[in-house]
Amino acid sequence: MTAGRVLVLVLLASGLIAGAAMWWLQVHAFYDRLPERDTVMLTPVGALAPVAFRVSGYQGIDSDSSPIRHRACFRLEETPPALTPHADAVPLNAPRWFSCFDAAAIGAALRAGEAQAVLAEGHVRFGIDRVVALFPDGRGYAWTQFNACGRAHYDGDPLPQGCPPPPQPEAR
Repeated sequence: MTAGRVLVLVLLASGLIAGAAMWWLQVHAFYDRLPERDTVMLTPVGALAPVAFRVSGYQGIDSDSSPIRHRACFRLEETPPALTPHADAVPLNAPRWFSCFDAAAIGAALRAGEAQAVLAEGHVRFGIDRVVALFPDGRGYAWTQFNACGRAHYDGDPLPQGCPPPPQPEAR
């Protein structure tokens, strides 16, 4: 085998290995399964703080590498009072291996009025809300997404009225 063929094989093999590693890091490496819980926080209309509601079958994932990687699936065990609606709810995709969360189906149900998007917790981190899609049969699907304060702050725009102060950069 000539040196040129060896070089081509080494380049192809290293490209395949790098591609597989990048895929694995994006899809698997940075997610942690959350422990099962028996409550989730939801914000009733007019409440100053979220309230715990009993759930069953909780499955969740999250990651420290991004503030918007939280996903969860559960079933509410009690009928909540009127909850604070979330007008800008856009379910974000979950990794395929987290099969209970189908962002496309949840989004379609929200658009069709088959599910209601509610605020679970506002500003779980600055500019990030936890949102839940609730179905009439008690199924719930949670995710985190940027709110208006977060979008403005991270885009470098002035903050809208009512936003809490943004976090200060860490001193080095």
